[in-house]
Amino acid sequence: MLFIGEVVPRWRVNREFIETGCKVLKKQVEEKQGEDGPEYQPKLNIEYDKISNFSYYDINETSYNNREDAQAILDRFDLYSPERNNLYPCWYDPANPNTVVLSRGYPRWLWFAFAVPLSFIVIGAGGLIHTLFGWGKSAERRSVLSRNGVERDFLGIRGRGDRRCPFVPEGADVTNSPGTKLKFRLPISGSPAWALLGILTFCVIWNGIVTVFVAIAVDGHLEGNPDWLLTLFTIPFVLVGFGAIVIFLRKLLVAAGIGPTRLEISDHPLHPGEKYRVFLSQSGRLDMNALRVSLTCEESATYRQGTNTRTETREVFRSELFLREGFVIHGGLPFETDIEFDVPKGAMHSFAAKHNEINWALIVEGDVAGWPNYRRAFTVIVRPIVGDPNR
Repeated sequence: MLFIGEVVPRWRVNREFIETGCKVLKKQVEEKQGEDGPEYQPKLNIEYDKISNFSYYDINETSYNNREDAQAILDRFDLYSPERNNLYPCWYDPANPNTVVLSRGYPRWLWFAFAVPLSFIVIGAGGLIHTLFGWGKSAERRSVLSRNGVERDFLGIRGRGDRRCPFVPEGADVTNSPGTKLKFRLPISGSPAWALLGILTFCVIWNGIVTVFVAIAVDGHLEGNPDWLLTLFTIPFVLVGFGAIVIFLRKLLVAAGIGPTRLEISDHPLHPGEKYRVFLSQSGRLDMNALRVSLTCEESATYRQGTNTRTETREVFRSELFLREGFVIHGGLPFETDIEFDVPKGAMHSFAAKHNEINWALIVEGDVAGWPNYRRAFTVIVRPIVGDPNR
């Protein structure tokens, strides 16, 4: 309805209406009673070659709350004078010459009006995709998939798991890429490209909508009729948009200025009490204040609080495996090192259920001089040793 009622008529004006000249014979502000009080509309009495009878023309079909704003519209036009022969351009409908306009284009508010329903369309599309993933599955089947973490595992890191340990992820994606030095090359958790795309999309949508309000507020100030309520209302939204741009630029600097981090492991999945080797390769042209590698374990719990669903994550274990300070990584010559570590005996294995998770990861953290610090996580799976109660 918005497209047919607003965009199509304006598109016809811009594309199909024929341009000619018109005389302004009379100007007036028409007052009428609205729902919230008196409203004022600027009206012109014009004449052009297709219409000999005078007719009032509503410039933009917009009502104003005060007479001054409506009068400001009329002040743009001067009455016709034979001496000056001051004609104004107008455009009329060739199918109905009684339909005529004195301005063309699309108002700024129209783009904002489309941004609101478009956001609902995007949200609805996400819900539709989620529904299609569960299409044809019974409630019992969806419950089982959810308990095993399959529905939330779009990257395949958790996998189907061992039937003897149904809540322990298998981590098939961890072992599908062979390493150059060691057995497996670990995938990075959360691609920087996807994070950048998400932040960029937010920046474009948010700042695009805010720009409309900023333009309206600035126009009011330039015309000497500032709307201070709109200006104050816009300021916090501008600050949020500016903060989003800063975050995007920081992440872009990290992604573009810091080279790839490669981590390879001697075996996978991991088991408590056993030793493993890790090969670290960090590329780029970097002046490192510090580079460290840690083995971490995080516990996540999802619970309902009123009508909201909350997820809390807490780091319950951290072991620093490697630390080097004050060195330089030269371009074309990556920094490489071998690291040995063991998983503590009695450590809790990886776990993925509907409301609780235990996630293990190798974390590479870099403190770079003159650049934002970076943190890259590589998920690993710790499995229990089935059948050996002593281990």
